[in-house]
This record gives sequence, C-alpha cells and structure tokens, in this order.
Amino acid sequence: MDLLYERGGLVEALNARVYGNGTETLVLSHGFGSDQTAWHYILPYLACYFKVVVFDMVFSGSVNPHLYSPRRYSSYYSYAQDLQCLLDELNVTRSIFLGHSMSAMIGCIAATQRPDLFKQLILLGGSPRYLNAKGYYGGFERSDIEATLESIKQNYSNWVTNFAPKAIGVNDKAAIKAFESTLGRMKPTVAYDAAKTVFLSDYRQVLRKVGVPCTIIQSEKDIVVPKWVAFYMAKMLGGTTNVKILDSEGHFPHLTAYHLLLGVLRRVLHIDK
Repeated sequence: MDLLYERGGLVEALNARVYGNGTETLVLSHGFGSDQTAWHYILPYLACYFKVVVFDMVFSGSVNPHLYSPRRYSSYYSYAQDLQCLLDELNVTRSIFLGHSMSAMIGCIAATQRPDLFKQLILLGGSPRYLNAKGYYGGFERSDIEATLESIKQNYSNWVTNFAPKAIGVNDKAAIKAFESTLGRMKPTVAYDAAKTVFLSDYRQVLRKVGVPCTIIQSEKDIVVPKWVAFYMAKMLGGTTNVKILDSEGHFPHLTAYHLLLGVLRRVLHIDK
C-alpha cells in the first residue's frame, strides 16, 4: 500500500483523469482485463452533463506493475480502499458511481465504509459470487474456474485470444479487439492473481449492508454473469434498488450496446433526451 502512495499519489499512479465540468461527479470504474478506455463510447456524452472521473485499476497494463501486490489485492477491500483514497485526493464527495463487473462490488464495499462518498451506485454486470453454491447460481462450477486459472497460467496469450470473444459475446470485431488488447497488456502473473481474486470471490454478505440507492444494469445474456444474479442482488441489497435488463448479449454492453446503455443511463441519471 505505501508504495502506491509514495509514487505521487493515486491520481498519478492510476492515471486518473477528469472530463467535463458538471456540478455532479460521475465515477466510471472498469472491470477485470480492461482499463479506462473501455468507456470511450459513453464518456463524451456523459461529460456533457457531469464531471466524469475515469482511472485504471492497479492490475491494468497501463499501470506500473510494481505497484501491484498479490497479497494486498487478494481482496476487493484493498481495491475499495484505493477507490476511497482516490476520491479523497480528488476532493470528491456524494458522487454517482458506475462500476462494471468486479468494480460493481468494489463500489458496494466502498459505499458501506464511506457512504459520504456516494449518493448512488450503478452496478453494470456485477456479481457478488461467480461460483455456484447451494441456493445460489453464480454461473460457474469450481472445476470451470480451476480450468480457467490453469489456462491463464499455462498459456496466457492463448487464453486471451479465446476468452475475449466469449466475454464480448457478439461478433463485434472492434469490441473484441479492444478487450483483447487491454487484457493482453496485463502482466500474466498479475492477470492470474487478479482472476483468482475475482472468480473465487464471495461478497454476498456485503449486499445487505449497502444503504446507498442502487441501479443494477445487466445484459439479457452474459456468459460471465447470469441474469439470475441481477435479481438476487436486487433482493439482497439493503438500499432502494431497481433492475434494468438490456436487450443485449455479452459482458461489455458499454462496448457493444452503448446506445442501449446510454438510453438506460439517461433515465437513471435524469438526463433530458
């Protein structure tokens, strides 16, 4: 943790940028294998209405790999601490947080610890647990996750080539290329550790502690997160919650169905059409 702050602070270390000059702050936080470029389709529109904060997660290929600690980042709680400290450095309070995939739960954790930083959470393709369990359908058996981790360890570039199209979920060459590029820039050992942290995570107990209003946005078909999870989260979250199911496929609607996503965001964020 100290190393991350000794290098000029989180704003510099995580390549944080602020666009727009709205009165409200909207924070966009990407998921595993991505970086802030994942928001490039929706960022220009949102920056017309908000002060938009984007940054790269510490595992991203665009961040100094020496700042990543497998021990520290074996838990989402460390990512949540980074998020809180980043917002403090930027003097941000009462933000609207849009977190994709793993960042959805990172935002939930941060909101339980520092509710003053968040007025609303938008959870895009999030999941508190990817493994199936009794009474819970996360989408994966342990053997699936073990095979994934073994593939990452044995031949990372081959895994990237195979996984990117599956995660994108549709034949969108630009989206596949974009995700394959950011995923491929991750250091293989970092990718393995981060994937292990994500796919073996279980933060179901956090949901009921979240008091901030939440909107869950989920693709109709998503190989990474089943639609069932969205309704489970809505049931378990402690605050006011609503669910929006996009008529889309894949785990990256902000790359493949951004017009649909923006349509939902306009209503959720009360942006005039």
